[in-house]
Amino acid sequence: MLSATLPGMGQVYNQKYWKVPIIYAGFGTLYYFLDMNSSEYRKWRQAWIARVDGNPNTIDDFPRHSTAMLERAMDFYRRNLEITYILTAALYLLNILDASVDAHLMNFDVGEELSFGMDSHPIPSASNNVFPRHSPQLKVTIKF
Repeated sequence: MLSATLPGMGQVYNQKYWKVPIIYAGFGTLYYFLDMNSSEYRKWRQAWIARVDGNPNTIDDFPRHSTAMLERAMDFYRRNLEITYILTAALYLLNILDASVDAHLMNFDVGEELSFGMDSHPIPSASNNVFPRHSPQLKVTIKF
């Protein structure tokens, strides 16, 4: 719940301090792209509106670009803006999920009784006694 209130606070509570700068660097980067894509979208949208409004007195900021080019640029920055909003929401949810998983696994016992081992032994094949063949075997042991 702390990370939902203020991103990074759940990581501080779980004593995973090294994750906090990563979270804020991610939010800072996404804020930069939100600001840049938003301003570029507004710039190209205003130019497109000035071109298609039908008023000959409006000043066109991009007279060398076609109307289709203005529309493509406007759509490009709008799509990037929407993707950046989705990524920001995903980072926020990932921050909450990370803090929640760390909190639940904080008291997880990793004792000596817990182990996982893999071992391979060839098994003699009974098909030909003159030239014994070995077939592979995989043995997995799990102790609780």
